[in-house]
Amino acid sequence: MKIIVIGATGTIGQAVVRIFKGRHEVIPVGHSRGEHKVDITDRGSIERLLETLGSFDALVSAAGQAKFGPLAELSDEDWNLCLSDKLMGQVNLVRAGLERVREGGSFTLTSGLLARYPVVGSGAITLVNAGLEAFVKAAALEMPRGARINVVSPPWVSETLEAMGRDVSKGLPAEKVAKAYVESVQGNRNGETLDARDFA
Repeated sequence: MKIIVIGATGTIGQAVVRIFKGRHEVIPVGHSRGEHKVDITDRGSIERLLETLGSFDALVSAAGQAKFGPLAELSDEDWNLCLSDKLMGQVNLVRAGLERVREGGSFTLTSGLLARYPVVGSGAITLVNAGLEAFVKAAALEMPRGARINVVSPPWVSETLEAMGRDVSKGLPAEKVAKAYVESVQGNRNGETLDARDFA
């Protein structure tokens, strides 16, 4: 399979590249590093990338920024970042990829557990994650050529917690999170939210 991994330089993205590499043709795409780069907030950047890479069997997105902070303190810019980056950035990857995904191919997006288990300060992130999960349910009804679409919902990643100086035991290592992406790409699920903890 030809698998495009968006966000390939991030913690989860690197693990996804590693788990597929050697078994499939993997094309890593970063934001500012690597041979292939894309700004998912820019529809033109997405179009140019996919035009260059051509048709594919799977597009995996482990990309997208969102702002964590108290509801009363989030600015318009904070909300716009969440909506234009993690939400519409991933939606636009799908929109631009619809005509390029091969027969029986797939899209895999990334949300997060805050969609279902919000905490104080997660208002914007919860909105975006829940929006992605709802989008995937609806988009699954309109996939062309037998293609599928799912979204992986990771918990806190151990490597991220370690970088923040927090208790890594409350997270899941990126290599285990990556197994949910394998299920989405190689399985037969469609329109589902895959809780990464279920595949660890």
